[in-house]
Amino acid sequence: MTKTAVTKKILITSGDGIGPEVTAQGVKVLRAVAAQAGMDVTLTECLIGGAAIDATGDPLPADTWAQAQTADAILFGAAGGPKWDKGDFYQNPGKGLLKLRRDLKLFANLRLAKVFESAIDASPIKPERIRGADVLIVRELTGGIYFGKPRGRREEDGVQLALNTMVYRDWEVERIARKAFEIARLRGKRLTSVDKGNALEVGRFWRDIVERIGQEEYPDVALDSLYVDNAAMQIIRDPLQFDTMVMGNMFGDILSDAAGNLAGSLGMLPSASLGESHALYEPCHGSAPDIAGQDSANPMASILSVAMMFRYSFDRPDLETRIHDAVNTVLATHRTGDLMAEGKTRVGCSQMGDLVVQQLEAA
Repeated sequence: MTKTAVTKKILITSGDGIGPEVTAQGVKVLRAVAAQAGMDVTLTECLIGGAAIDATGDPLPADTWAQAQTADAILFGAAGGPKWDKGDFYQNPGKGLLKLRRDLKLFANLRLAKVFESAIDASPIKPERIRGADVLIVRELTGGIYFGKPRGRREEDGVQLALNTMVYRDWEVERIARKAFEIARLRGKRLTSVDKGNALEVGRFWRDIVERIGQEEYPDVALDSLYVDNAAMQIIRDPLQFDTMVMGNMFGDILSDAAGNLAGSLGMLPSASLGESHALYEPCHGSAPDIAGQDSANPMASILSVAMMFRYSFDRPDLETRIHDAVNTVLATHRTGDLMAEGKTRVGCSQMGDLVVQQLEAA
């Protein structure tokens, strides 16, 4: 008896600024690879962020939330822009994404900083320091200072103040640590934990738990710990020493952007946000409203996020590798403006997506 192919339901939330432009290229690649692999996919588009505020008054409308709960994976673009900066802080475009992360329990954010050999000249760092670098940052995503309470702005004794609270519970650290160890076990069996244990109680707490779990449950994975300020220097100075890294929410947000220097541009950094039963994929860059609508944005982060989708949601690392190979080939001859180098042909966002699809179909 022939088995009926299972349809994968994917929600597309392009968002604002360059979000729709780069997401469209990710969708091109998604459709092409799925068709070649014989995968049946259904794509549904919904509003999020500023576009959703304009249409419904809510950065995460009820329809988008309903679709997100039943999707096998979500491909997100970007949110926000100057248009909405003066609005209600608690109803700004980014709150739509934060609600998705929180309510879908997407606790593990994976950010890949991979140096493609064909684009090594795009990095400001010397080639001999970064050749072969492939660093995966595992960022805890639903706890820490972005979600801790108390928070807010108020007046005390005639003085205006603002406060945010960094809070981690033992189970939150244990959960992200185990996820990072499992991923490291499938990569180079090396994990670096990042904290600020010399100054913060939360940092010492984090380190104690990660080291305990490593010793008790993952003795086959080599673990080392670094303070975040040292890690910020080392990830630029000597990225080859790292394979998989795990850290809290704020540190992961900052260090993953710093790691963009390895690949030459934030436009090359994809990400996956994983929970127990849901997953969201997105480029690490923002909405870049200054170049929106100009067809000049780099879509590779969205395309590489699709590659992560095939690996982590559909258990097809072979298809991730195919996309990486296609990207590497295209970058040898064609670049968007952020990666331009002598001897390369400059192309726009849409053409870059077309070139990757053409390479996939030719391979």
